[in-house]
Amino acid sequence: MMGHIPENPRIYIIGAGFAGRAIAREIKEKAVFGSIVAFLDDDPLKVGHRIDDVPVLGPIRDVARLLARTPADEAIIAIPSASREYLRELYYILKEAGFSRIRIVPDVAQVIEGDAHLVQAREIDPQDLLGRSPVAIGLRKSIQWLSGRRVMVTGAGGSIGSELARQLLSAGVERLYLFGHGENSIYQIDRELRALQAGGVGVSTAIVPVIGELKDRVYMENIMLRLKADVVFHAAAYKHVPMMEANTIAAIENNVFGTQNLVDACLASGVRRFVLVSTDKAVEPLCVYGASKFLSERITMQAQSGAASGQHYMVVRFGNVLGSRGSILPLFKQQIAQGGPVTVTDPRASRYFMTIPEACSLVLKAGGVGSGGSSYLLDMGEPIMIRDLAEQVIRFSGFVPDRDIRIEYIGLRPGERLEEKLVADDERLEPTSYPRINRLQRLNGTFNLDAALMALRPACFATPEAPEAYRNRRVLRSALRSYIPSVEEKPDEPEY
Repeated sequence: MMGHIPENPRIYIIGAGFAGRAIAREIKEKAVFGSIVAFLDDDPLKVGHRIDDVPVLGPIRDVARLLARTPADEAIIAIPSASREYLRELYYILKEAGFSRIRIVPDVAQVIEGDAHLVQAREIDPQDLLGRSPVAIGLRKSIQWLSGRRVMVTGAGGSIGSELARQLLSAGVERLYLFGHGENSIYQIDRELRALQAGGVGVSTAIVPVIGELKDRVYMENIMLRLKADVVFHAAAYKHVPMMEANTIAAIENNVFGTQNLVDACLASGVRRFVLVSTDKAVEPLCVYGASKFLSERITMQAQSGAASGQHYMVVRFGNVLGSRGSILPLFKQQIAQGGPVTVTDPRASRYFMTIPEACSLVLKAGGVGSGGSSYLLDMGEPIMIRDLAEQVIRFSGFVPDRDIRIEYIGLRPGERLEEKLVADDERLEPTSYPRINRLQRLNGTFNLDAALMALRPACFATPEAPEAYRNRRVLRSALRSYIPSVEEKPDEPEY
């Protein structure tokens, strides 16, 4: 979509602030990325001056269309504090001016204050322009607690895990363990992080890829004792709702018993801070994936009762993230590339969204300031209609909705709701002193976690006492529904 990348592009840097100047210095020093033509900026105090002998032109809207352009020109938007609305405006100005390649440096949720690197610049994407603007949380201060620590990210090859890993690299952690059971995804994030290090990001961190299996209890006990991690961010999970409705036992085996194995191994090996990444689908769950995260939350909360002094085990819950693998944004882009139609489940369907970088920054922040045995909910803002999201992505791609690309409504899939709840009826939301991080207070009632896990075990693990229950989906759903009645009933579900 962004066209051929020329060998020696002429570069216009949009924004003459700290990030733009840092990018310009790096391009000049390395002299291999192209040549800088000018800064474009709207600040009248900067326009008309030169920075490091590069002219500052503006206002952006006026000068962009007047530039003497060549096909080798590219624009790099270097304004980490830009709002979504301003980024949308800039993007369409630059597209109209004829720039076929537009890159963007990370937003404030990713860039450590005063420290932007060209290697972090990437092709602009619909998720950069959608939803509300991320909150500026002072990343340097909020990740200070991680400096010099040994940190493990489970599911490090996934969308959330890989972004946590990128931000942890900037945090100056001593060792970064990339844990996952898929060698290809771990190989990719390992390579990406080493490329970032080559570009000057987190050069002192030792990156250690670890291929392993959460479901193997003995292995988890052994590996956690050997790695001596101080902090664990648990982002690993099977999470594609329709896929897990067809593979319910795999969801429980991995997400529930895998989490239990990890938590127990972390407690035994002295992990001081453990953060479970959870989801709004855990609230009064309808689907098996949601039920698996409901149980994972309770496993993590119960772990605090067995924690030693100085150990803090907590939950951070949030809604959908824009652009994660298997989510609607990549699907929409693929459907648009094929000429449509773009499929939406229902014209009334809505979801809470935030960007992956913002979610991960807030998870890192909550992990440092949170207390053991607590659950936190990230402020997701207002829900977004899926139909509106589809229309925005179609426009970003240069088309008109329903004229060039048709939107087709296909109905809700198994385990899906029209809208998600972020807070259960037996929970109360309390603000904390940290922006967009709220504490969830459970109001009443008890949940017999040990009994629920015992009821689920025969379906996941072969036992002489109940051989007929092993891998039996009906047995599993019946056990789930007896403890979590909100889970959807499926009379026609096959046994195996």
